[in-house]
Amino acid sequence: MEANLAGIERVRELLDRLEQARARLEEVDGDEAVDVLRDLAELAKEVQAEIDRARRDEPESMPHAGG
Repeated sequence: MEANLAGIERVRELLDRLEQARARLEEVDGDEAVDVLRDLAELAKEVQAEIDRARRDEPESMPHAGG
């Protein structure tokens, strides 16, 4: 349960960072936009790692979403 709460908190943090990056992207252009897109790519990797961690930590008895 504690691991689940930590994972949920981590996902919330990632979502906050994603929203901040999205807002910055609307305000910049050129090279700055490329930097924001790089940040978004890094965030995507972190989100995928968190998803993978949650799947590993998920009890075997719980059904997976989508099938």
